[in-house]
Amino acid sequence: MDLQLQGKKAIVTGGSRGIGKAIAWELAREGCDVAICARSFDPLQATADEVAADTNQNIYPIECDTSDTESVNNMVARANFQLGGVDILVNNAARPGGQAAVPGIEGITDDYFNEDINTKVLGYLRCARAVAPIMKERGWGRIISISGLAARSSGTAVGSMRNVAVSALTKNLADELGPFGINSVVIHPGGTRTEATPAVAAARAEARGVPVETILEEMASANSVRKLIDAAEIAYIATFVASPKAVAINGDAIAAGGGVGTAIHY
Repeated sequence: MDLQLQGKKAIVTGGSRGIGKAIAWELAREGCDVAICARSFDPLQATADEVAADTNQNIYPIECDTSDTESVNNMVARANFQLGGVDILVNNAARPGGQAAVPGIEGITDDYFNEDINTKVLGYLRCARAVAPIMKERGWGRIISISGLAARSSGTAVGSMRNVAVSALTKNLADELGPFGINSVVIHPGGTRTEATPAVAAARAEARGVPVETILEEMASANSVRKLIDAAEIAYIATFVASPKAVAINGDAIAAGGGVGTAIHY
């Protein structure tokens, strides 16, 4: 299928590693020029060099702290200049989930909550707010927000709240910007294999005194397909919904965990 992405211009936040890196790479494979953004420049440059060499697309590394409005506005202005426009925004910069112990209600400090919400929820809003005028002028756009299946389950209060909030933001963006040709979609990954997975699995194995293979098998058994979903498989979904082919999908959530839980969503 030709996704009709050749020549499109994309911004991917949190684009130096993990799911963000995978999405940037897949968009570039489909012919997009991409600005990748994160707080640290050296990993950004390394990723930009790697993706550009593989795809022959223009990949621009831009430092950005999505918890700061001025930093976001400067990033979008620079990306718009370097890319020659912005057609696609992938919101992905957030504190990674599932890599550390989750605090209970009594352990959630104001600072912990505020940092998480400011980076992910407000950060996604800041980026969408900054690209909206550019996309309106171009008469077309896609805003894709990477959230998480904690939106549909308990067990991590801040994770659930931030992911539900991203879903609410997505629907509001879709309804407000849809008449201008701009679609907004949220993708909820579950447990996902990234370059961080081996270290996370090794730490859990050491803490429990079990083989790493046991931890990886447990991680894979958390969904219906009994397979740990890879970051590249999230990227395939994001790339499709970024395309003109996905115009029918707007304001909704796409679960991408391989079938997590037994609840029926309709």
